[in-house]
Amino acid sequence: MSAVDYDTLIPNNVDLSSDERLKRALEKWYPNYINWWKTVGPEGFQDCQVYLRTAVSVEKDGWAKFGFVKMPEYRWGILLAPKEEGRKIAFGKHKGEPVWQEVPGEYRAMLRRLIVIQGDTEPASVEQQRILGATAPSLYDMRNLFQVNVEEGRHLWAMVYLLQKYFGRSGREEAEALLERRSGDPDRPRILGAFNEATPDWLSFFMFTTFTDRDGKMQLESLANSGFDPLARTTRFMLTEEGHHMLVGRTGVARVIQRTSELMSERGISDVNDIETIRKHGVIDLPTIQKKINFHFSVTLDLFGAEISTNAANSFNASIKGRFGEPRINDDHQLHNDTYPVSQLVDGEVKQVDVPAISAINARLLDVYIDECANIVTSWNRIISEQGINFELHLPHRAFHRQVGEFSECFASPSGDVITEDEWTQRSGEWLPSADDGDFVCGLMKPEHRVGHFAPWIAAPKAGIDGKPGDFEYVKIAA
Repeated sequence: MSAVDYDTLIPNNVDLSSDERLKRALEKWYPNYINWWKTVGPEGFQDCQVYLRTAVSVEKDGWAKFGFVKMPEYRWGILLAPKEEGRKIAFGKHKGEPVWQEVPGEYRAMLRRLIVIQGDTEPASVEQQRILGATAPSLYDMRNLFQVNVEEGRHLWAMVYLLQKYFGRSGREEAEALLERRSGDPDRPRILGAFNEATPDWLSFFMFTTFTDRDGKMQLESLANSGFDPLARTTRFMLTEEGHHMLVGRTGVARVIQRTSELMSERGISDVNDIETIRKHGVIDLPTIQKKINFHFSVTLDLFGAEISTNAANSFNASIKGRFGEPRINDDHQLHNDTYPVSQLVDGEVKQVDVPAISAINARLLDVYIDECANIVTSWNRIISEQGINFELHLPHRAFHRQVGEFSECFASPSGDVITEDEWTQRSGEWLPSADDGDFVCGLMKPEHRVGHFAPWIAAPKAGIDGKPGDFEYVKIAA
C-alpha cells in the first residue's frame, strides 16, 4: 500500500503521479469541482475557518488530523483502504476467484451505473444542506454540518476517481454530469428521489443523517464486498468517515428530544398532544418529531429499490455487489436453492411470502436497515422515559408512504393497516408533517453563533469534538 501523498494538488494513496493521463483528467476536473462547491455548496461561510478533520492515512489508528481550514481549501483526496493480498471473491458465480483489479468487460455497464448512482448521492446531499449554516443552533452543530459536507465531497472524489481511471471517455462524461445535476431541479434532478427533497431546517438535517446516511452505510457495506477490488477498497475507507455522519444525526435528534422532554418535565406538561402549549415554550413537540420520523424513514426505504429485484440479483450473481455482512452470513453465498421471506400485499393484507433468495437481495438489506433504525428509536425513547413522559416514538410500518417496491400501489397507515385512498387523503396529515408543522419548525431556526451557546430548542451535546471544551470556537465567523 502506498503512503498518502499530500504534496500534490489532489492528495492520494493511489500513486497518481505515475499515471499522467489520469492525473491530467482529474486536475482538469478539479476547478469544475471547486466552482460547483462555491456555487451550490455551503452558503455564506466559505471564508470561515472551520475546525475540521482531514483524512491523512488509511490505517485504523491516527487516520485523521484536526485543524482550522477554509472549506474551499480543504484537502479532498483519493484514498483507498489497504489492499488485501490474495483476496478472493466471496459471493456470486465468481466466488473463490481472485478479485478483479480491472473492470471485467461483461460487467462494465453494470459497474459504471452503480458507481454513478453512488457518486450522485454525495453532491446531492451537500446541495440539499447548503442553506443550513445560516440557522445553525450552535457553532458545534455548524462545524458538524460542514464536516459532513466536506466528507460527502471527498466521497464524490472517490467515485470520480473510479470513473476516470477505469471507464475511459464514458467515465469522464459521467464525472462531468455529476457536477451538472442539481438536487430538486425539475430539469436536471439528482438520480434518486430522496436526494431531491428539500432540507429546510435542522431537524430535517438530523433526520436525514440518521436515516438516509444509514442507507448509505448499507449500500457502501454491500459494495465493500465487491469482486471489483478498487471499488471494494474505496468504499471500505468511505465507511470510516460515514460513521460520523450517522452519529451527527442520531445524537442530533436525541438532543432535540431531550430538550423537549426536559421542558415538559420542568413545566409539568403531561399531555404530549397539548401541542399549542408545548410549542409556546419554543421546543419541538414529540408528535411532530414522530411525523418527521415517518417521512424520512419511509422516503429512505424507497432508496433500497424494489424488494424483489432482478437488477440486485444480477449484481449479486455477477459478484459485483454483495449483501450487508456478506462474510458473516451462514449460507453458500451463491443462493442457488435458498429462499427468503419477503413482506408482500396478498389479498389486501401484508403477509410474509418465501421467494428465491437471489431475488430478495434488496429485501434482506431492508430488513437489516429496519432493525438498526428500530434500535435507534429505542434509544430515543429512553430519553423520553427518563423524564417520566408517557409517550413512545415508533418506526412506521414498511408499507407506509411507499413509492417504490411491494407497497407502492397501496395505501397503508403507520401501523401497517391497508386503507383506502379516501382514508389516506383524510388522515395523512395526522402522520406526515403538514405545511404548518414545517412553518413552525422553520420559525424556530434562529441562528445561535455565540461561542458555547445553543438554541433553546436543542440540548447541548454530552461531549465536544476532538476532546475540546464546550466553549470552543469550532467556527471562526468571518467579519
